Amino acid sequence: MSAGQVASATKGVVFIHCCPPAIGPHVEWALAGVMGRPCKLEWTSQPSSPGHLRAEAAWVGPAGMGAKLAGSLRSWPMLRFEVTEDGTSATDGERLAYVPGRGFHRSVMSANGDVVVGEERLRGLLARARSTEEFAHGLHELLGTSWDVELEPYRNAGDNAPVTLFHKVV
Repeated sequence: MSAGQVASATKGVVFIHCCPPAIGPHVEWALAGVMGRPCKLEWTSQPSSPGHLRAEAAWVGPAGMGAKLAGSLRSWPMLRFEVTEDGTSATDGERLAYVPGRGFHRSVMSANGDVVVGEERLRGLLARARSTEEFAHGLHELLGTSWDVELEPYRNAGDNAPVTLFHKVV
């Protein structure tokens, strides 16, 4: 980025849905490395996975921060998490979801939270699918349905949970 350009500021949320207690400090250090300042999460128990913890953190920073935050958490494949980033006037919103054994799913998000699937991805699916079952399966993959199904019990357990606020040092 040149000296005359200013990064679009945006915001989002990091949802750590399921984390072993011993990994909690490492998660905070990873997020702090991206944010450029200490990040202390308010951990609560995860009823959907006894003995595990959950936390949420709202963040503010430059566009692209969501992917950096999600990338910082990939060192711990036992985590279940999602990172959202709101769109700006110059960027689309997105959601990055991670489930152990399934990996990452990255979705473009509209302002109201709907998944947006691009024309080229839909055209590719139409060209590949040889049956209605293949088309339906491909559509579910594009939408991230399997990730949503696996994360939903963990999301519900987070209703009314405390949220921490992070600001990126710019």
